[in-house]
Amino acid sequence: MFATALPGLGPLLAAELDSVDGLTVRDLGFDSRSDLVLFDAKPAALRHVTRLRIAEDVFVEVGRTLRSSGDRPEWIAGRIWRPERIGRALQTRSTIAHTPSKKTTYRVIVRVLQERSFLRVNLRREFAKAVARDQPYWRVADPAQLEIWVTEYQAGKLVAGFRATDVRMRQHDGRAEERMGALRPTMAAAMVHLAGEPQGVLLDPCCGSGTILAEANEAGWQPRGSDIDPEAVRITRVNAPDAAIDEGDARDLKLTDRSVGACVSNLPFGQQYGVQGDMDEWLRSVLTEMARVTRQGGRVVLLAPSIPRALVPKSMRMSGRHPVRLLGTRTTIWVFDRI
Repeated sequence: MFATALPGLGPLLAAELDSVDGLTVRDLGFDSRSDLVLFDAKPAALRHVTRLRIAEDVFVEVGRTLRSSGDRPEWIAGRIWRPERIGRALQTRSTIAHTPSKKTTYRVIVRVLQERSFLRVNLRREFAKAVARDQPYWRVADPAQLEIWVTEYQAGKLVAGFRATDVRMRQHDGRAEERMGALRPTMAAAMVHLAGEPQGVLLDPCCGSGTILAEANEAGWQPRGSDIDPEAVRITRVNAPDAAIDEGDARDLKLTDRSVGACVSNLPFGQQYGVQGDMDEWLRSVLTEMARVTRQGGRVVLLAPSIPRALVPKSMRMSGRHPVRLLGTRTTIWVFDRI
C-alpha cells in the first residue's frame, strides 16, 4: 500500500503509520506534488488506514517497477499491471472502500519526475491499454468509479495503485462552516502530532476556523482557543464545539502562567490575514505570551514562513523545523520546547 501527504509531511505520516500495530513503513518519496509513504498492512490493520490523520489519500498497490528495467511506456505498464495481482488488490480495496461492479468505470492518473525518455501522456495511454486488455468490461470515464494512479516516487522508481479514499479523508469529513484561508486538516493534524502526547490544555491563540482545535480534541487534548476577530470566534464555536473559545488578543492572553500543556497555531503572516502594528513586535509579544502560559516541558508548534531567532524568548528552545508546502506556497512548521 501507499499513502500521500502534503509536501514536507511524509516523515510525519511515516511516524503515524509506524505507531499503528500491523502497519510497517517500507519507503518514502516525492512525486513532484505530494510526499509518498509506501507501507505494508496486515489484514487486521486495514481498518486503521482510513483513520490516519496526516494522510491525504491511501492506495492499494497493484505493482511497482524501475525505469532501469526498460524505460519505455509499454514495458513499464506491462511490468506493473499483472492480472494475477489485480484480484487480490481489488479484494483488499473492498475492505477499505466500496469496490465497483463488473461494469466499472476507471481512469488512469500518471505522475513522473522527468519526461526525457517519454511523455507522461504516453505512459497513461499504455497503462490504459493494459487495463483494457485485462478488464474488457471496464470503460474509461472522467470522473470514474475507480482511479488507478501510477507515480514515480523516487528517480527511476514507479508504483501504481487503486485509490481507496476520497475527499472526505483529507478534509476529515469537512468543516461545518468554511472561512477563507482555513488550514488544511491534515496540516493541523501534523502540527498537533508534533505537540506530543496529550497533557491537558492545548491552546490556539489565533484559532481562525478552529481546525487545529478540532484536531486537538480528536487527539485527546482539552482544546482552548481565542482570536481577536469576533467572526473567527463565531466560526470556531461551530467547527470545534468541544473547545473553550474566547475573543481576545494573542499578545495579552487571559491565562495564568504555565497553565497549558502546549500552544499550536497557524500565525497570520499577511497572506490572508494581517496583524496590528509592526510584524516583528507583534510576533515578539505573541511568543512571549505563549512561553509564559506553556508549562515547562510543553511545546509550542507554529506554522509561519519565518520566525527570527532574535524574537524567540530564552525560555523557548527550537527542537524541530519542518519545511512544508501549502498550495504551492513554501512555509515551515516550527517546534519549540518550553524549558
